Order: sequence, then structure tokens, then C-alpha cells
Amino acid sequence: MMVQQKLLLVLYSLSASVLKVAGTKSKAKGGQGQFPITQNVTVLEGGQANMTCRVDYNDNTSLQWSNPAQQTLFFGDKKALRDNRIELVRASWQELTIRISDVSLSDEGQYTCSLFTMPVKTTKAFLTVLGVPGRPEITGFTKPALEGDSITLTCTTLGSKPAATIRWFRNDKEVQGSKEVSAVGKSFVVKSSLRFQVDRREDGVAYTCSVEHVSLPTPDMTTEVLEVHYAPQLDIAHSQIIPQEGQYFKLECGPKGNPKPDPVFWTKDGGELPDIERMIVEGRELTITSLNKTDNGTYRCEASNYLGTSSAEYVLFVYAKDYPGPTTDPNALGQAGPDHALIGGVVAVVVFITLCLIIVLGRYLARHKGTYLTHEAKGAEDAPDADTAIINAEGNHVHAEEKKEYFI
Repeated sequence: MMVQQKLLLVLYSLSASVLKVAGTKSKAKGGQGQFPITQNVTVLEGGQANMTCRVDYNDNTSLQWSNPAQQTLFFGDKKALRDNRIELVRASWQELTIRISDVSLSDEGQYTCSLFTMPVKTTKAFLTVLGVPGRPEITGFTKPALEGDSITLTCTTLGSKPAATIRWFRNDKEVQGSKEVSAVGKSFVVKSSLRFQVDRREDGVAYTCSVEHVSLPTPDMTTEVLEVHYAPQLDIAHSQIIPQEGQYFKLECGPKGNPKPDPVFWTKDGGELPDIERMIVEGRELTITSLNKTDNGTYRCEASNYLGTSSAEYVLFVYAKDYPGPTTDPNALGQAGPDHALIGGVVAVVVFITLCLIIVLGRYLARHKGTYLTHEAKGAEDAPDADTAIINAEGNHVHAEEKKEYFI
């Protein structure tokens, strides 16, 4: 009997040891899984952010979310902070998910998920809120701008976080502007400026401000078209034929200016057009229906706007009907007049050649004068005059040996 009792006590002890070891292993396995798992979240300002906390193993222990100020948002399925933007999405022993709606920049920060074991285990998740830049606005346009003015165009975008990037385009070509960034609370104000002097080539040019940001799928752009007013500039186009008697001939005054110069006035040789029956003016065009020699002369067109007046001239020479010349007008000076540079070059060449001839002629005359004086000196001793002296000088040397005296 005593032996049986002892045997039972040993078996009980062994069973208790086995159960204890198994319980320890099970607890260790559960302890290894009781670490909350979270992920960082990025959301646009005004959007929604879902914050999720999970555990692999949980022995009925509660989960809790806290905001960056360490205020409890939810403890299990119990709401702790009165904020209508924050709501419960899912609550279980293994997951706690909450949603923050209409997210603002002030919601950014580090959130904490806590698992209330002994000791308490926590995991952090960072909520990043992107400030969406406002639509770019361009200021500094003067409508219209005047040629010669200096203007500064400024593009501004508000509320970006991080600071946005601004790029300028002149039509389709990128141009560089100066950049200025300033912080307003947790967001940024970004400005970029272009400064340039206006000329007539800027009229109708499109300037585009492009804002790029991580929160934007494509750049946000604003475009303004520059209008420039400038004084008139005229030129005259003519029929591309040689003007001959009896032909139809047309001149067209092409005024360039903004505002457009209008109307266009035509004159001939400083006075009114002489023959209104054959010379027809329609807007910018002057048409001569049948040319004759009396049409020779200088035709002038003139136009104005509020910034000034401009004119252009065309010199017409009418050839005979059977003129065998080229097919284009060889004598029209047009609005530019004669080529003064070419005339000046020809004059310079003529002057240079004339100077060279004067120098050569002077040296030639000087050389012959010297010979004359030398010959005169050689025969001056026995000669009564200069001519005889030269003759004597030339003959004395040749016939010196012939001067001999003979005595009989």
C-alpha cells in the first residue's frame, strides 16, 4: 500500500512538471507575438488617413491609439477624444484601425499604438501631411505695356508643404527667374520673378508659370500673354515686274505697329496723287491701272498711331513698252533708298586711286627735273644759256677725246 502511494506521488510530480514546461513554452510563444505593428502614413491636406495597429498573438489584451500630444484617441472600441473627424474603422483583439478625416497640417506628427501587456509595448507611426500648393498667380502685367518699359512679372503660390518649385516658360522655352521662399505656419509661400525690358518682339508672347509639387500629379500652370504697344514701322511692297508703259502696277504699304496704324496716306513727289482715275487707293494699296512716263516719281505712304508717325518711299521709273531688261524692277529704291554704304565704298576707291596717281606723277616729274639740273651744271661753264649748257654737258663727255690740237 505504501509503495503504491509513493508511485502515485512520483507520477503526479512528473505530470505537473510536464504541464509546467508546456505552459511556459506556450506563454513564451504568446509573448513573442505581442508586439504591435504599424506603418507610416502620408496624406494630402484635406484628405483621409487610416491608422492601423495589429498584433499577431493577443491573449485578450487591449490596443490603444494616441496622437502626437499623447492624448488617447481610442482604447479598444471606446472613443476617448471628442473629435468628430476621428472615427473607429475596426476594433478586435488583433487590430485597431481608426480614420482621421479632413486632415490638416496640424495633424502631422508621431502617433503611438500601445498594447497593454506587462510591461506595456508600444510602436510609433508617423503621419505626414502634404500641403497642396494653391493655383499660381502672375502679377506685374501692365496691359498694355509700352516699348522700352522695364517690367517685373511675379508668380506666387501659397500653402505648399514642402515648398513647391516654380518654373517659367517664354512661349515653349524655359527662362530663369529669381526664387523667394517664406514660411507661414507649417506651410510655405513661394515666389519667382522675371525682370526684363519690353520691346516690340515681346508683343503676343505667352509667359507661363508652372508649379511642381509632390502632391500634384501634373504641374499646375498659369499663362498670361503680353501686349506691347509700339510706334509704326512701314515698308512698301511692289509688283515683282519691271514697270513698263501700259502695264498694271500695284504698291502696298505694310504698316507695322500696335495699335495698328490706320489710315494710310499716299502722296507723289510731296503732293497729292495727280490722276485719281488711273491711281486707285484702297486701304493700304495704291494701284496704277496703266503706267505711262508721267507716273515717274517718288511715292510715299505715311501712317500714325498715338505713339508716333512713320513713312516709306518707293521711286518709280516707267520703261518703254519694248524694254528688253530683266523681269524684276531694277530701278526701284524702295523705302530704304540708295545703298549709301556701297556709294561710300566706291568713292573711297576712286579717292585712293587718284592719290596713287598724284604720287607717281610727282615722283616722275621730280626725277626729270633733277636730270635737267645735273646736265645744266655740267655744261654751264662755257655755255651762254641753260639749253647750251645741257647740250655741252651731254657732248663734252662723248667727244672729250676728239678735242685735239694739230700743228702744221
